[in-house]
Amino acid sequence: MTGVRVAGVGLTHFGQHPERTGRDLFADASERAFADAGVPREDVAQLNYGNFMGEIGEHQGHQGPLMAEAAGLNAPATRYESACASSGVALREAVKDVRNGEADAVLVGGAERMTNLGTAGTTEALAIAADDLYEVRAGMTFPAAYALMARAYFDRYGGSREDLAAIAVKNHDNALDNEFAQFQKAITVEDALDAPMIADPLGLYDACPITDGASAAVLVSDEYAEEHGLDAPVSITGTGQGGDKMALQDRRYLARTPAAERAAEEAYADAGIGPRDVAVAEVHDCFTIAEVLALEALDFYAPGEGVGAAARGETTRDGDRPVNLSGGLKAKGHPVGATGTSQVVEMTRLLRGDHPNSDAVPGDVGVTHNAGGTVASTTVHVLEVEE
Repeated sequence: MTGVRVAGVGLTHFGQHPERTGRDLFADASERAFADAGVPREDVAQLNYGNFMGEIGEHQGHQGPLMAEAAGLNAPATRYESACASSGVALREAVKDVRNGEADAVLVGGAERMTNLGTAGTTEALAIAADDLYEVRAGMTFPAAYALMARAYFDRYGGSREDLAAIAVKNHDNALDNEFAQFQKAITVEDALDAPMIADPLGLYDACPITDGASAAVLVSDEYAEEHGLDAPVSITGTGQGGDKMALQDRRYLARTPAAERAAEEAYADAGIGPRDVAVAEVHDCFTIAEVLALEALDFYAPGEGVGAAARGETTRDGDRPVNLSGGLKAKGHPVGATGTSQVVEMTRLLRGDHPNSDAVPGDVGVTHNAGGTVASTTVHVLEVEE
């Protein structure tokens, strides 16, 4: 099998774009990715596109061919839907297709338009990623679901709202110089603790924002990169995917995420590395407690030890293993279908050295962790610098 190189990446600004459609956003991200890659569109064999709520947000299904047209492609296109892990799954399938020789070049990405629905409408739309029969009809929303997970964690392992606030502060600090981030604004622990409560123990600053945006990446085989003389030093060397029961009440654990544990184990084995080899990570911090659960699922910390990592300075930009140098979902934003690929965009730039926070990266191996729902779906990818 061939290796997989990230030839080029592109993002739109994440935030509120009331005047722009999903296709416009994806066209923008794709144009940036192709310009970065130097790969002709006619060489691209397929589009793998992630989107979760297009039917609700824009009354638009069958988005694969629509987005291929927006990206200027004349190629087969498939939309992948796995809640917040939609483009993470699209990326995993693209990696497999390049590896096994089905495609020498693939465009992968995602987009979501959300802010036009308003807070109530978006909350209702996102809720369909939970179990409608046994969760949504009982009034479950994702802030409430993650609040239950946070309570279960605190009950089992300890931790405090101050520990979670330190994660929010860290990720806001990391977003300050990221031109694509929704929130380029510093906050303090006191700001986070004094913010309105959303679902106890989670306050306003424990939650990611509602976001419009798009992301795209051009993946190519090692052979294609060599033949065309591409400057593509970052490879995706490991990929993994895990699943779990949909509804929280059906799971064995609320304070662990086995789907992410399995995805991480698979990705590490695929890349031939272990968690100690990872220098930097981008994880799915839709809520601050989700970052804690991700750190432990990735085996950076034993269960119960991840909650204080940010407060201890271990995952800050000056720490031994920085986490979410992009600002994470918390501050960079979370346009659901775009998030999985956007993490790879950010990680590629961090490892290449052209991200504003690249100077904080202490090595050449990075991991991205993308989760759907209450982590019923997860993908994990390993990226490495291979000159």
